[in-house]
Amino acid sequence: MKKRIFAVLLAACTVMSLAACGGSSDNKSDSDSASATSDTSGDGSVQTVTDGKLTVATSPDFAPYEFYAIDEDGNPSLAGFDMALAQYIADYMDLELEVITVDFDGVLSELQTKSVDLGMAGLSPDPKRESIMDFSDIYYEGGQSLVTTKENADKYNSLDAVNSSDVTVGAQTGSIQLDLANTNSPDADIISLPKVTDIISELLSGKMDAAYIETVVAESYQKNYPDLEIVADVPYDVAGSSIGVVKDNPELLAAVNEAIAAAIDDGSMDTFVAEANEQASGQTYEGLLDENGNVQQ
Repeated sequence: MKKRIFAVLLAACTVMSLAACGGSSDNKSDSDSASATSDTSGDGSVQTVTDGKLTVATSPDFAPYEFYAIDEDGNPSLAGFDMALAQYIADYMDLELEVITVDFDGVLSELQTKSVDLGMAGLSPDPKRESIMDFSDIYYEGGQSLVTTKENADKYNSLDAVNSSDVTVGAQTGSIQLDLANTNSPDADIISLPKVTDIISELLSGKMDAAYIETVVAESYQKNYPDLEIVADVPYDVAGSSIGVVKDNPELLAAVNEAIAAAIDDGSMDTFVAEANEQASGQTYEGLLDENGNVQQ
């Protein structure tokens, strides 16, 4: 079920006066990052699906990009560096953030039907998707990996090793990783599943031999599941993530790119990534909540 959540992210992910990680913004004052405001803000110069709001579709099963952080009382809060960046962009444009949680395929559908302004789900700027969305500038550079278990790490340790009919290979439905599986393991028994959590479960249970997963996501899971092993880098021409922007709205695309540049320049993006990785190593839930907004059992 589609959920509409007026995004109130964890304080660690949304404070606009964030200190930068490393030295990328040592020469910026707190007021510089806190007061960053686009010239194309909520004054009507940028048209959005709902006046005064920035509506973003995401699939919260892709830590550390987007997931639910569970507090000590068991309450889920939407988290991840995509969600922190979404809040930054909304604030930058002087708009209220509204987040719609759907599965990954749903993010693409929401953009295609122009039901949302943005799609943020660790999207790679795949040219095959250009008919249904525009792409922002790259905001995070990552990579792709082949993942298996420590027990099978010697056996399935290369792309050639998993390109066999007796090997089951997993990837998320509708994702770049599924394309990579079909390209690099065409002879394998390829299984697409809607959530990365499902793929991890199949790997750990021995029902799946290997999987194609984005590197930063695989590293996040590896922290919580030490039996996982990243065995090989997967070649991919576009090593980075973009925001999907609704088609035929160049003003919105320009404003999003401006906000991304500001978040990188003032060090906020570094902080978002670092904090999301830290949160993802704690208690998390990945997937859609039930109709009451609770974790599905």
